[in-house]
Amino acid sequence: MTQPTGIGRLNHVAIAVPDLAAATAIYRDTLGARVSDPVDMPEHGVTTVFVELPNTKIELLHPFGEGSPIAGFLERNPSGGMHHVCYEVDDIHAARDRLVAAGARVLGDGEPRIGAHDKPVLFLHPKDFCGTLVEIEQA
Repeated sequence: MTQPTGIGRLNHVAIAVPDLAAATAIYRDTLGARVSDPVDMPEHGVTTVFVELPNTKIELLHPFGEGSPIAGFLERNPSGGMHHVCYEVDDIHAARDRLVAAGARVLGDGEPRIGAHDKPVLFLHPKDFCGTLVEIEQA
């Protein structure tokens, strides 16, 4: 159970991949995981595949369209790698306000956007979280 304004359970770990079909095959065929079909998300500049695990998910991210934030990540990390972790919160606005009051920086305009699970999300600056890009998602 999540705290009213603190983080809750780990929703997913996102991994940027240079070849989405190959990465999907590794998780499906080599590791034996259940994977979703690819979903293009032009508003976020990504194509996603979710790997379903018993206790969480892995989100495979691949660039979609011009100006994809994942394209820049893959330029710096050509083999791919962990892009972000996503934690659930009960109330995204209350969590944002608490985080900002504690000195955390919210990326973008500070207002939640609808994420890959059709729920409100925000991203937090990696320099404020031990070098890790953090996504919070309203549960």
